[in-house]
Amino acid sequence: MPDRFRLTLAQLNPTVGALKPNADKAYAAWKEGLEAGSDMVALTEMFITGYNPQDLVLRPAFHNAAMAEIKALAERCSGGPALAVGGPYADGDGRLFNAYYICLGGHVVRRVLKQHLPNTEVFDEMRVFEAAPPSGPYSVAGVRVGSPVCEDAWRMDVCETLAETGAEFLLVPNGSPYFRDKFDTRLNHMVSRVVETGLPLIYLNMVGAQDDQMFDGGTFALNPGGELALQMPLFEEAIVHVDLVCGDFGWRIQPGELAEHPDAWEQDYRVMVECVRDYLGKTGFSKALLGLSGGVDSALVAAVATDALGAENVRCVMLPSEYTSEHSLEDASAVAKALGCRLDSVPISGPRTAVTQALSGLFEGTRQDLAEENIQSRLRGLLLMALSNKFGEMLLTTGNKSEVAVGYSTIYGDMAGGYNPIKDLYKTRVFETCRWRNANHRCWMKGPAGQVVPPRVIAKPPSAELRDDQKDEDSLPPYEVLDSILAELIDNDASVAEVVDLGYDRDTVKMVENLIYNSEYKRFQAAPGARLTIRSLWLDRRYPIVNRWRDSS
Repeated sequence: MPDRFRLTLAQLNPTVGALKPNADKAYAAWKEGLEAGSDMVALTEMFITGYNPQDLVLRPAFHNAAMAEIKALAERCSGGPALAVGGPYADGDGRLFNAYYICLGGHVVRRVLKQHLPNTEVFDEMRVFEAAPPSGPYSVAGVRVGSPVCEDAWRMDVCETLAETGAEFLLVPNGSPYFRDKFDTRLNHMVSRVVETGLPLIYLNMVGAQDDQMFDGGTFALNPGGELALQMPLFEEAIVHVDLVCGDFGWRIQPGELAEHPDAWEQDYRVMVECVRDYLGKTGFSKALLGLSGGVDSALVAAVATDALGAENVRCVMLPSEYTSEHSLEDASAVAKALGCRLDSVPISGPRTAVTQALSGLFEGTRQDLAEENIQSRLRGLLLMALSNKFGEMLLTTGNKSEVAVGYSTIYGDMAGGYNPIKDLYKTRVFETCRWRNANHRCWMKGPAGQVVPPRVIAKPPSAELRDDQKDEDSLPPYEVLDSILAELIDNDASVAEVVDLGYDRDTVKMVENLIYNSEYKRFQAAPGARLTIRSLWLDRRYPIVNRWRDSS
């Protein structure tokens, strides 16, 4: 019986659909393991396809190509350590599984099939995969390894079965996306598995962004008793070699790096930056643009974009009307200057007059209202999209979660664009995130250090500036109140009565509830954005557009 086992952990960033490039990444990791004398090189869940492939994986041409790529990869990785890599598996009976392939000697020698399919939050695996029956461990270099695939390790039964059937340690391949404080949730679950089975456990997670989701890495290893033996960095690709040693009390993981994890404010900001970087990079864009209004939301988006892409790749555009204050012009200029970004100005007073005149016959006899105000926003969207088309720059939208939740944004106007970095950030957190960025700079930020959002931008009352002396609080409760109500209604699924019991005015709560439901159609047409919470306004929360129900409690 061997007394030492070396395992190479590849915490890498695949791209959905990029089968050959993903396989090449896996092969490069295998070569590093070969050079390090490893017995096995492990990659993450569904690595060959990227995760989450959603309905794409149902296409026979796609999952057959993925399986062929794994077969070719196994052949490339002969004559060295075993390779473990995630991908789809279609059996001869028309069933499709989420599988973990064990490759050795040029062949696929075992497939571990996922048993528990997540069907909550952003996951809908029951839609595309079959749930597999229980299975036992596999053998590599004389050591029996159990690999519960992602969700399988969050359930007691799979790990206990593996322990009872002879597994000597657990290797858990994951595609686990970020939400605030997610690492602690993972760690607590895995400590439970270690305590229940008495086995060492290695939790291997992928990194990189896919659409709205950020896979944050943070691979870790636990010894029996729950002792942390390894903690890899969050958000960064890394390959680490881990040694397990067998002694009188069974296998133990040798102590390794314990990377420090940043606080929640930094993690949220890093997610927004990495999501912009990956979303643009994986969709073929290298440059971004945004409307810079002089307000706090667009200032934060400009900072995120600059930190993701570099100032030379970010265009800011000021689109003033006769309602734009001199302060806003000055503040937009100050933000662009602090970040080092290009700032263009395209006044919209002329186009607005032309549109208003064109509609004057039809609007005659009516009073001015939101229709006239929103012409400004839609003109801005039109002009920004024209710049995006002309110069190949991805247009970023700038609506925060508070605005997205209550529909305080103009469809086909300021909602126009391809990605929204702050879509899951309530307005009160926008203010605090700007303060955090002004006080902090990290090596992964491509923007400058120091104060990039002037204090006046953070301090001034928010306004859409679509009419004279307009303030957001003309139409909405103060953001401290609004965000607290939204957090209860959306994040906590609280009833109106429960929110009122917390001390909020019932008419205000009912107004906010009505705004949330009435703006559902806008969210169905909104750009995707970085997911920061477990109740983001996209896949985490799926409501009907037509909905006459209101809470009468």
